[in-house]
Amino acid sequence: MPPVNAPSRTEISDISVQRQILDERLFEGLAGVRLAMRRFLSFSEAALSAAQVTSQQYQALLVIKVASAGMITVRALAEQMLLQHNGAVQLVDRLATAGLAQRVPSLEDKRRVLVTLTSEGKVLVEALAKVHLEGMLANEPLLAESLAMLRGLALIG
Repeated sequence: MPPVNAPSRTEISDISVQRQILDERLFEGLAGVRLAMRRFLSFSEAALSAAQVTSQQYQALLVIKVASAGMITVRALAEQMLLQHNGAVQLVDRLATAGLAQRVPSLEDKRRVLVTLTSEGKVLVEALAKVHLEGMLANEPLLAESLAMLRGLALIG
């Protein structure tokens, strides 16, 4: 005789069907999020290529733009960008060579060097931010629908 709390065959079948539906919706939601991300990244790469900057350079411009007083240490930039210090130094070198950023001595500690955007860097990051906002908003419906589906599944599970 089965234990009192054991599910019947019908209940097991129902649970199996529910799990299959959840699995399908889970994969559908995840695929939708990934598609929205791929579409946005493809859009972003095209916009950045047209502006003749790399994705990493654009990310650095954003980090510098939002830093306190628009200045950041190379160490803090490395942390924000998930880079090794020497990688951040090379990135700043490339930004400086392109005329998008510059190194300035810290007013508090002359041994420290800060990175700030040049006028050209400010204009470029603002223009690219507007373009990227448009790209994000174009993908918002798919992303929102997919995230809502996943959120609903998280509440069920």
